[in-house]
Amino acid sequence: MCIRPLGAFILVTCVFCWLLPSQAAAQYEDNYILKPSDLLRVEVFQEPDLLKEIRVAADGSIVLPLIGKVNVGDRTVQEAQNLIRDRYERDYLINPQINLLVLEYSESYVQVLGQVNRPGLVKIRPDKGLTLIEAIAGANGFTRLARTGSVRLKRKKNNGLTTVTQINVNEILKDSSKADIPLQEGDIIFIDEKVF
Repeated sequence: MCIRPLGAFILVTCVFCWLLPSQAAAQYEDNYILKPSDLLRVEVFQEPDLLKEIRVAADGSIVLPLIGKVNVGDRTVQEAQNLIRDRYERDYLINPQINLLVLEYSESYVQVLGQVNRPGLVKIRPDKGLTLIEAIAGANGFTRLARTGSVRLKRKKNNGLTTVTQINVNEILKDSSKADIPLQEGDIIFIDEKVF
């Protein structure tokens, strides 16, 4: 008798856990900024001849049937979809329904250097992002000689300037009210050696 409610609970939990990541990924995809090397699928409803799977070029553009070159780089998926719809609607189609999907994300990395067990590149998951603690864990954690109270984060800003920020990782780990630091492509994390 007790097995049925337990089985139903497990089934509901599995379905919930299965749906949760896909909803998070869909939300992330809408906010995702398109970059060179992303593989896109552009569909126009009831126009199979206009279906195109294409990789974003180095200059941020794609070439589509009828409308030619469209600059989608540095735009969200939704912005690019609206731009493509407007271009088709302007000269060729009446109220086109465009579906833009990211089939494959370009790879993004941060560098974790210094006193970690496996220095090098750590991949940023496109559906989730990456935080400072996750990047250090991706480098197999600190060595026993790491100075965890003074981790340096080097970041190049959009205006071309480079900033270096000192971060006390101990505070993030010990105090749950301290937010972990979200990382961006190209960030460099350096962990110094303790001074004895």
